[in-house]
Amino acid sequence: MTGSPVFSLLDAAGNLVNLADLQGWRAVLYFYPGDNTPGCTKEACGFGDIYSEYRARNIILVLGVSTDEAASHAKFAAKYQLPFSLLCGSKAAVTTAYGCYRLKKFMGKEFMGIVRSTLAIDPDGTIEKVYRKVKPETHAAEVLADLPEI
Repeated sequence: MTGSPVFSLLDAAGNLVNLADLQGWRAVLYFYPGDNTPGCTKEACGFGDIYSEYRARNIILVLGVSTDEAASHAKFAAKYQLPFSLLCGSKAAVTTAYGCYRLKKFMGKEFMGIVRSTLAIDPDGTIEKVYRKVKPETHAAEVLADLPEI
């Protein structure tokens, strides 16, 4: 696999999270279209529900990325008690670099937006696995099952 594109994004609390901060940790970086939408809520809660299992497997960081603003992320995380950070990819540069911001079609209309995707990043910053066809209800368990413990 290849190295991860460099990023610096703000989380819901206004803290800057950089790719360099992930060095030494296995991370799961998942991209989702928007806070409080049915599929995105199922996916986020799925990661939240088994977050302790991720931690037990030395997968320390689960990070969600969408183009929503920090205030939206904060409300979403609080409402569902998400134990991980949500990052603001508002400029779409990072989502584009990771291949997750593309032309989408919905109800006959075309628009640019985030395509639900997940990347597993190893402790050296190398992309281990890419998930492009994500089923929100089962995705968190699928990713956990695929990643070896370090």
